[in-house]
Amino acid sequence: MSEATIRAAMVKWGRSMFERGLTSGSSGNISVKLDDGYLFTPTNSCLGFLEADRLSKLDAAGAPVSGDPPTKELPLHFAFYESRPEARAVVHLHSTYATAVSCLKDVDPANALLPMTPYVVMRVGQVPVVPYTRPGSSEVAALIKETAPSAAVLLGNHGPVVSASDLDRAVFAIEELEEAARLSIVTRGLHVRYLDADAIAALRPS
Repeated sequence: MSEATIRAAMVKWGRSMFERGLTSGSSGNISVKLDDGYLFTPTNSCLGFLEADRLSKLDAAGAPVSGDPPTKELPLHFAFYESRPEARAVVHLHSTYATAVSCLKDVDPANALLPMTPYVVMRVGQVPVVPYTRPGSSEVAALIKETAPSAAVLLGNHGPVVSASDLDRAVFAIEELEEAARLSIVTRGLHVRYLDADAIAALRPS
């Protein structure tokens, strides 16, 4: 896939997620790993109004090449790329339900979203919660690396981050994570029937 195509996809998906209320204002950020570096959404940019030629391009060492200054959340993106070699895209949002779950005291920090549906198992997997750090802090990198090989995490009191082998899969996964979080919130206090170990094993690649 050409860099121009990837830039267009970042703009398309950013607008789509913004228009569907998955992130608001200048919150959230997206990155894609290229053969010769990385593309990031710029700092303080709104995902609904990205411009392809203003996306931040960094070289393989993380040094700026072109475009606007990158998001301050570089440490969390690079933590996924460094701990998951298969990762080629990372999406971070402040979506309502996943962020709400990230603020709850009583969720399992090893897996905040129990398997209610097959889709969260297939597209997301386990979702650990990492302790709160200030947005943009380099301290988050070590916390994310401790969760490897999880493809997704909830940043404590902050929101979800998902990595995947391409941008489409990362977007689909974070959408599924948000839906799983919504289900977990609306069923709190109810007697939920979760998928058992056999059902989960059957959903995972052999």
